[in-house]
Amino acid sequence: MEHTTLIHRPSLKRPFLIAGFEGWNDAGVAASTALGFVADALGAETFARIDPEEFYDFQVTRPMVQLEDGASRRIQWPAAEFQAVRMPESPHDLVLLRGHEPSMRWRTFTREILEMTEVLGVEMLITVGALLADVPHTRPIQVMGSTSDETLASELSLPASQYEGPTGILGVLGEAALGSAIPAVSFWAALPHYVQAPNPRAALALVDRLSNLLSLPIDTGSLAEETAAFDATMADIVSDDPELAGYVERLEAQADEQADDPDPDGRPSLADLPSDQFVAEVEQFLRDHPGGSRN
Repeated sequence: MEHTTLIHRPSLKRPFLIAGFEGWNDAGVAASTALGFVADALGAETFARIDPEEFYDFQVTRPMVQLEDGASRRIQWPAAEFQAVRMPESPHDLVLLRGHEPSMRWRTFTREILEMTEVLGVEMLITVGALLADVPHTRPIQVMGSTSDETLASELSLPASQYEGPTGILGVLGEAALGSAIPAVSFWAALPHYVQAPNPRAALALVDRLSNLLSLPIDTGSLAEETAAFDATMADIVSDDPELAGYVERLEAQADEQADDPDPDGRPSLADLPSDQFVAEVEQFLRDHPGGSRN
């Protein structure tokens, strides 16, 4: 692990690795929010960091300046961190991998991760991501799972991925894991593409999926409260915009059709989207109300 700083080596029992990255794989910051929520809820402890100097273009993913104690300044560099979670009631502990998607040298970055999995004896890789899709915000968030491992596909009733096209670091990591004989499964939340703002509803759906899969002892009450406030805000915005309301209704009708008999000619097109004012309203609300709370 040439580019990884090991703070200490945790003693973990048969761990699973859960990975999620900010950036292209993280629509509505849903995946990074979900993984952060899991880390906080389970008391995750950082034990290693991948050196950002080798993998990030700092003009693309810029470091942030923070004030400490209201006086001294500290640079916070983009990075990826490994965190350990001990699960006393489970046969498997967890390793969380969180951070920014790297800008370069993806194969070297992936090798760093795989070397860590070998050191820790990781038995399965779980990746989480979020994407934008033609779905309404008024329906439950769909979390799609897939795997290329035949045993996992049978045990979890998951299909093999049929996706073709551009990929992110999660796709590269998943393929590399399979090449190293580590079973890998991927979960993606589908978010409404007309809401380009933080989406706690999608984060909650991912947390629920992970909790069900791994029997995680997590109280999601606070995230559910954020989701309720977000839903109420969306309802207010849509009710004030007839154009948007009509578009959402068409998406709802599409979502309610039988999944095995889609009608491509009936799908609302990007040309049907309302103006940028809606997106701006949502983003401004969330900037003014951190955490989705309402006045």
